[in-house]
Amino acid sequence: MTTMDLSTRIARTRASLARYRALAWVTGVFLLVLCVELLLKYVVRVSDDVMGYVAWIPYAHGWIYVVYLVTVVDLWAKMRWRLGRLVTMVLAGVVPVMSFVVEKRVHAQAEALLDGAAQAVGTAEVAPS
Repeated sequence: MTTMDLSTRIARTRASLARYRALAWVTGVFLLVLCVELLLKYVVRVSDDVMGYVAWIPYAHGWIYVVYLVTVVDLWAKMRWRLGRLVTMVLAGVVPVMSFVVEKRVHAQAEALLDGAAQAVGTAEVAPS
């Protein structure tokens, strides 16, 4: 593989990481909003009139989660991580607050690996954190 091929691969992996980070945050926020919606519905027992305004939240989170899964699999495949990492990243989209914690860890580890790869290839493509 040439240096250009490796540089391109590193750049594409960084783009995958950026997409993953964005979707991890969006998924995490929507999961927290979904938790609030469930609390309003089952604990506070807000009227059906009010619940009509937030009935779209579970559907939105579901579709956002599907897109999040695509970004997870994309990054996981490009980084060539083990299966356990994939399972952790997938679960992060359904456990409240976990997506923020896992995203921070995944980002730090991926950036370190990509920076090391960029330095080994000899490119000046070390991205700012």
